[in-house]
Amino acid sequence: QVQVAESGGGSVQAGGSLRLSCTASGDRDTVNCVGWFRQGPEKEREGVAAINLRGDTIYADAVKGRFTISQDSSGRQVHLQMDSLKPDDTATYYCAKTSTCTWFTAPQLVRDDYDTWGQGTQVTVSS
Repeated sequence: QVQVAESGGGSVQAGGSLRLSCTASGDRDTVNCVGWFRQGPEKEREGVAAINLRGDTIYADAVKGRFTISQDSSGRQVHLQMDSLKPDDTATYYCAKTSTCTWFTAPQLVRDDYDTWGQGTQVTVSS
């Protein structure tokens, strides 16, 4: 069974950048159909960005133009480049994948579409 783990969180000032990584471990060690979610203080977990096998991507309106999701050529990592960070981006960021990923699966920002989750990494943006 593939597991995923996040890395790259930290503290940054507003306007700064961070790069999060989602790494697979376990059977086949690949991550496909991956979504990034975040949960801020006293907020619901929300979708941020997702990517599918074809490299199609989708972003939440709040992060469009500032965040970029990508997959490396090895298939073992998915990255979330976060630029122009704002205090509202402060949250625990989670990587998730679906075990039902196919070539035709569209990228999704719906929590229930994902069945494997990492433990999360904290991102704090100060003003």
